[in-house]
Amino acid sequence: MELAPGAAAAGVGLIACETVGSTNAEALSYARAGEHGPLWITARAQSAGRGRRGRTWVSEHGNLFATLLLTDPAPPEHAAQLAFVAALAVHDAIVAQAPGLAARLTFKWPNDILLGGAKVSGILIESEGTRPLMVAIGIGINCLHHPATTDYPATDLAAAGAAVTVEDLFKILSIAMVHRLREWAAGFASIRTAWLRLAGAAGSELRVRLGARDLSGRFETLDEAGRLRLRLADGTVETIVAGEIYPVEPAATPVGR
Repeated sequence: MELAPGAAAAGVGLIACETVGSTNAEALSYARAGEHGPLWITARAQSAGRGRRGRTWVSEHGNLFATLLLTDPAPPEHAAQLAFVAALAVHDAIVAQAPGLAARLTFKWPNDILLGGAKVSGILIESEGTRPLMVAIGIGINCLHHPATTDYPATDLAAAGAAVTVEDLFKILSIAMVHRLREWAAGFASIRTAWLRLAGAAGSELRVRLGARDLSGRFETLDEAGRLRLRLADGTVETIVAGEIYPVEPAATPVGR
C-alpha cells in the first residue's frame, strides 16, 4: 500500500499490515501509545473485523480494510459527522477508479455506500477519550468479494464489472480524505449538501429500527448536525440520532381477474 503524494505531503502517515485483528483496534492501540496521526492503518485481511453494533465484518483478501487515526479533529459532539466525510471520500475514490459506476452509487444513512442498492462499503467511527479525542475512521470496501448472507444486500466492485485493485483504490482514498477533511474543517454545511445530493434518498420510504422499536416514514433531509429527519404517516417529523435503515418494499400490485 502507498499513500498518494499529496497525502504524504500533508503529513499523513501509513502503516501497512498483512493481517491484523481489526484496523480500528490497531489504530486506537497506537493512539493509546501516544500516536496522534493522521495515520492510516491498512491490512490485507482482518481476523476480527467488525462493523456497527458489534457485527462481524467479513474480511477476505482482495478487499480494502483501512482506518484513519485522527486526534482532536473536532469537538466530541461533532465526531459522528466524520461518517459523512468518509462516505464522500470513498465515493470520490470509487468514481476516480471506476467512473462508469458513478450513476449507481448512493449513500445509506449514516455510514454505508450502496452500489445499485446493495452495500459495497461500510464505515465505522470509533472514538476514545475527550482530551484528547482519539478517532478511528474505519473503512471497508468490497473490491473482489462480498458476504452472501447479511441483513442488507451486499455486492462488490468486481461483480459490477470494475477491475479495481486495493492498492490503486487506497492511494486515491488517501488524498480524497485529505480534501474532504479540509472541506469539513470549514464547516459541516458543504459536506451535508454534497452527501444529500449523492444520497438519492430524498422522499424515499424507509423503515428505521431503533432497538426494539420500528418506525416507517419518508426520508426528508439531514438536519444541521447530520441527524436523519423522518416524516411519519401522521405528518409529524422524527429526528433520528442512531438507527438501522431499511428500504420499504413497495406493496404488491393486485392481479386483475
